Amino acid sequence: MKKFWSRVVLLSVLCLSVVATRADEGMWLLPYLQQLNIKDMKAKGLKLSAQDIYRANGTALKDAIVIFGGGCTASVVSERGLVLTNHHCGYGAIQQHSSVEHDYLQDGFWAMSDKEEIPTPGLTVTFIRRIEDVSDRILSQLNDTMSEERRAECVLAAVQQIKSETQLDRKSQEVEIKDFFGGNQYLLFVKEVYRDVRLVGAPPSSIGKFGGDTDNWMWPRHTGDFSVFRIYTAPNGSPAEYAPENVPYEAPVHLSVSLKGYKPGDFSMIIGFPGSTERYKTSCEIDFTLEVDNPNRIFIRGERQELMMEDMMADEQVKIQYATKYSGSSNYWKNSIGESQGLKRLKIKDRMLDEEARFTEWVESDPARKAKYGQALNLICRSIEGMTPLRDRQQYLAEALINGVEIKNAASIVRSIFKEDRTIDTVRWEEARKKLKEFYKNYSEKTDRKIAKRMFEIVRDDFPGEDLTPSFGVIRDYYGNNVSDYVDDMYDRSLFSSEQRAEQFLEHPDVNVLVNDPAYKFWFGLVNSYNRLIDSIGTYRDDLIRGHRLYVAGLMEMNPQKKFYPDANFTMRLTYGQILPYYPQDAVFYDYYTTLEGVMQKEDPENPYEFEVPERLKELYQQKDYGPYAEKVVMHVNFLTNNDITGGNSGSPVMNARGELIGLAFDGNWEAMSGDTVFEPELQRTICVDIRYVLFVIDKFAGDSRLIDEMTIVR
Repeated sequence: MKKFWSRVVLLSVLCLSVVATRADEGMWLLPYLQQLNIKDMKAKGLKLSAQDIYRANGTALKDAIVIFGGGCTASVVSERGLVLTNHHCGYGAIQQHSSVEHDYLQDGFWAMSDKEEIPTPGLTVTFIRRIEDVSDRILSQLNDTMSEERRAECVLAAVQQIKSETQLDRKSQEVEIKDFFGGNQYLLFVKEVYRDVRLVGAPPSSIGKFGGDTDNWMWPRHTGDFSVFRIYTAPNGSPAEYAPENVPYEAPVHLSVSLKGYKPGDFSMIIGFPGSTERYKTSCEIDFTLEVDNPNRIFIRGERQELMMEDMMADEQVKIQYATKYSGSSNYWKNSIGESQGLKRLKIKDRMLDEEARFTEWVESDPARKAKYGQALNLICRSIEGMTPLRDRQQYLAEALINGVEIKNAASIVRSIFKEDRTIDTVRWEEARKKLKEFYKNYSEKTDRKIAKRMFEIVRDDFPGEDLTPSFGVIRDYYGNNVSDYVDDMYDRSLFSSEQRAEQFLEHPDVNVLVNDPAYKFWFGLVNSYNRLIDSIGTYRDDLIRGHRLYVAGLMEMNPQKKFYPDANFTMRLTYGQILPYYPQDAVFYDYYTTLEGVMQKEDPENPYEFEVPERLKELYQQKDYGPYAEKVVMHVNFLTNNDITGGNSGSPVMNARGELIGLAFDGNWEAMSGDTVFEPELQRTICVDIRYVLFVIDKFAGDSRLIDEMTIVR
């Protein structure tokens, strides 16, 4: 769930002490649990102390939670660094190791010993070792008279100074400083990245991705969305690149796994790394989302995905090559469809307008407030109005050409080998050789050519007469505005339409040949055009930042009894709530869990890509051979909580009142797709895979009982 731009929220650190709102809403920072949340969490049923969850000096529950890859969460579940996350979080790694001969996406993969665990270059897990508030050291360098540009310069200087002075426990640790509440609070995170992460197990997509796009974001759900990895270290325990002599990570803390189940009203807690929320949007921004941002994404990605799927269904190799690309595109595509429907159905803009009207009335009633906050909404709306046509064009370039046309990526890789003086950088040459090999492993020239024609057509037809990039002037002047002819000529003549030709060029690189390559010329013109749009959009950004800072500061002053939590920014957060069913609409009730029987009911031989059921799973179901993982001879699959999550939380551990693992969060529900803007307590639910179903698949379906043996199981 990517956000359009960073929401800027101003909040005094003192506001952290105001009274609490609903316990099921909020993505809370762990250092403040004792101060803000623990009393309410205990009242909801928590059996732990705040120090059990987060401890400034020493280990706690938070030390079992990691960033997985670049955008998911995972948890450590054994003393030997075993990690659980979602199947869709591990999807790229599973695809990376798949081939037509060994299709782990289709068939699944299970390592029956440490030696069979597969190294996964490029995959990392990141621990948060320490969190420290450094607000005073940064805010003391700022004042209210600064321009936004000057403020940013002072913040950067202070951040660099703090980083240089921070004492680290070992060389493998690094420092990141992030702002919260619109730059009125700053936290320092000491992070440690582990780079030898190996694939241990993954169910076939018929389990891990059961339901496909049809069921994505929907309840009831029946998806075994999990995968298993292991962290490895150097023999001395330090993070290291892959080496045969590396050993499993010795985890100081790992989560226990509960087989005890749950019932409605039970306490639930999730710790993870939510990516972004926009809980301080204004009505102007709602308009942009509904009229430009989401419609563009829905249309362009829909066109690309249709062509991609055609080739995936026709060719097994293309199916593997484009599995991750398709999945990554379609997830946010469907999210945008649901968000637009939710924003309209729940009349979110009307709520924003009501709040803005109250804000304006409150501001106008006092001269001092008018002087301080009077321009806030105007600054925001004027910025959005100025940005809109530019963002419209930028999004078309990004969605259709940057993301939609792949051949230029190879040209970009090769360009990196040349220094400014046009000589060859030998280190970059070797890196480029490896990147090219990886690129072509997942590339179909035929598919890319077909998609490119449609993407160029879309831009040409929606912006007639506008040369958004130099390519469109060429198409008009030299190809009679015929996109198909232009694309065919580019792919026919380019060095980068085949791996063989690209490698031949790399063996004898010539910068003059490169700059005259048609794919390179397309890429070069696209980058320059895109950057000019970014620069133009940037002229409105300072007013937008200032407007949001004033608006949110005013809202807090107007509502002194309300607790304001920061928007998500991919930092570690905790959300707590309960196991709960819900009513999606009048006279419709959705229970809080689904079962294996529902998997069997959904089987659809006419749609095996989404609703195939493995024969082994059918056998286990028919025999009711569930081992210790069933509840009264019923195999639970998924369940619901009312926790507050968003993208980035995928793979997050769902824990009970004792901090024991009961599931993995993997989705939100369709009726509350506007939840990144407004939390809907009666509708918003987190969809989780039951940990007992995970263990059942590992043990009874895959027969990899060694993984069960190394976990701490609570019965």
